[in-house]
Amino acid sequence: MSTDLYEVISRRRDVRAEFTGDPVPDDVLHRILAAAHAAPSVGLSQPWDFVIVRDQAVRRDFHAHVRHESTVFAATLDPAAARSFERIKIDGVLESTLSIVVTYDPERGGPAVLGRHAIADAGLYSVCLAVQNLWLAATAENLGVGWVSFYREPFLRRLLGIPEGIRPVAWLCLGPVARLQATPDLERHGWRRRRPLHTAVHHDRW
Repeated sequence: MSTDLYEVISRRRDVRAEFTGDPVPDDVLHRILAAAHAAPSVGLSQPWDFVIVRDQAVRRDFHAHVRHESTVFAATLDPAAARSFERIKIDGVLESTLSIVVTYDPERGGPAVLGRHAIADAGLYSVCLAVQNLWLAATAENLGVGWVSFYREPFLRRLLGIPEGIRPVAWLCLGPVARLQATPDLERHGWRRRRPLHTAVHHDRW
């Protein structure tokens, strides 16, 4: 297991095609979830929950929905972008060992969530921090993670029986991988290139 934080950040990839389907040991999964649960949260609300999805029928239903939504998206693209998108594998739902759906409960820690009175989305940001912790912990364990975003929230809520008012934030595919790509998929397939750091840094004002 890698313990160098900067090296783990550099190795982290959004995995699609490299999953092997091999098992994830229970103790490793527990460490990854514990890392996610240790994320900072506004008002210590810890507004996340983690739904572990192993059921193949559920994953097939979700995969079919993802395929449909990717087709809808592809139809909006110009020809050049469509050709680039066609080369990109958009999910590893069926190939990965399991999936983890991370949800957001806006009522958790209420009615007064310390620190959220002026920024309504601070709880949602907290869930994203939990996702990042999970992702980095999985990378440190030499596992891959793929965030699937081609879905409609009402569909996923119905599929997993998520209560009304709880938002599914991330469907994360998780499992051992044959390798982690040196270059992110979207760069390798010509969809977009990274911005240099200096273009994102401002001092005192925009």
